[in-house]
Amino acid sequence: MALNVPGLIAVIVFYTLTLATGLWAAWKAKKNEQKNRQTEIAIVGGRNLNVFVGLFTTTATWVGGAYINGTAEIVYLPSRGLAWVHAPLGFAITFIIGSLMMSGLFFVKPMRSKKYVTMMDPLQEKFGQTMGSILFIPPLLGDVFWFASILASL
Repeated sequence: MALNVPGLIAVIVFYTLTLATGLWAAWKAKKNEQKNRQTEIAIVGGRNLNVFVGLFTTTATWVGGAYINGTAEIVYLPSRGLAWVHAPLGFAITFIIGSLMMSGLFFVKPMRSKKYVTMMDPLQEKFGQTMGSILFIPPLLGDVFWFASILASL
């Protein structure tokens, strides 16, 4: 087995860029730490994320290895093909309508001005702690079942 030099160089460049990005982010976070609390920086990025970073972060939470592998597998099957791949189109529509238009137009400014951290905070403020606890159950179950489906697909 011979050494794949271009592959090795690509891996070294990739990890060097990853390390440089991490060092830059740590330097920037240290600089912003004087202005904001450390928890606020970790959870909501110090409340200064631009549209592109927010969009890419949202995309990264949905598009993972199982999504990419599952899409490639369905497209490759002769009996299925491209017509059976509905998730990318649905995700794109959801990102455009949900993330950019609805959230950006209606939710971002009021939530930032009131220093909310999650979407549950305004609901909990309006309906109380008990209702906030009850409203937390569906997203929790959704995440648990999502993780279970990812593990089952491995």
